[in-house]
Amino acid sequence: MRAIAVSAFRAAPELVELPKPEPGAGEIRVRVEYAALNPCDWQTVPGSAEPSGSTESPGSPTTPGSSLDAPGSPDTAAPGAPAATPAFPLVVGVDFAGRVEKIGSGPNRFRVGDQVFGRTAGPAVSGTCCDYLTVPQESAVTLVPPGLPLAVAAALPSAGMAAAQILETVALRGHESLLVVGAAGGVGSCLTQLAAARDIRVIAAVRGDERRRMAALGATTSIDTLARPLEEAVREVCPDGVDALVDLVCATPDAFAAHAAPVRAGGIALSTRDAAARATLPGGVTGIDFRLEPTPVLLDILAAGAAEGVLRVPIDAELPLEKAPQALDRHREGGARGKTVIAL
Repeated sequence: MRAIAVSAFRAAPELVELPKPEPGAGEIRVRVEYAALNPCDWQTVPGSAEPSGSTESPGSPTTPGSSLDAPGSPDTAAPGAPAATPAFPLVVGVDFAGRVEKIGSGPNRFRVGDQVFGRTAGPAVSGTCCDYLTVPQESAVTLVPPGLPLAVAAALPSAGMAAAQILETVALRGHESLLVVGAAGGVGSCLTQLAAARDIRVIAAVRGDERRRMAALGATTSIDTLARPLEEAVREVCPDGVDALVDLVCATPDAFAAHAAPVRAGGIALSTRDAAARATLPGGVTGIDFRLEPTPVLLDILAAGAAEGVLRVPIDAELPLEKAPQALDRHREGGARGKTVIAL
């Protein structure tokens, strides 16, 4: 089968041929039709490095127990390095949608031919930028609801689950203010919509003039971080500070602390990139390093919302498998907006 993989530490992702995996007991083999890229895909590639001085460059989920979606442009969520030494070749990707092609031994909740989507435990376990993958039937995988395109389903898992869980973590219930740094990305776009649906005032910090797009997603205000200092702009619209910060971009404690400066005492500053615990935050502000906990139940809820049009998943680009390495480079450089899906 075809796959986008890295063959060794510091090797660039490339198109390779690999054996088709066989499902074990309690597993399913999925014929992948779409995979979606996330910041974690380029951030966890062995030997890859984040651009120096990058404070806003997107990216998307995260593996369980790692940080989420990153940057300031598009597709936010970004994890740390794989927990264990990876086995090469390492296939890139964690999000997918496709059809069940084979079922392993034992009881199983799926049938051959079912359209499914979900999130794997990470490339060290099973990457998704490939023709076939195997996943445990009890993992974060579920049926695609009628009416939901597979491309949208593939783009939903990391970004959608992260956004929903982040909103629960910051515990805002309406008529409060939320500053989202990296709001134009996958996680940020979903978070903006979910927060706006709760009557939360969303201040979207993005790179460039995204006012029309972010307003359509429910943001009250958009701030172009390339045009003016973030704290100055936030103080202008919220003189008393904001109730919470969600930073999908900063990986350094100092940069995160600077973004947290407008958070008022008693508020929350959440990082998806493990920067909160190491940052010196304003007095009375609670720092949280977010961890994604994928579940099939949450996937069902998000998919129903997407199928009904309540939650829109913006797709920035749809590319063939052989273009995935270039797409990863674009994400690393902060050039994406919304989700990038790979069509197989």
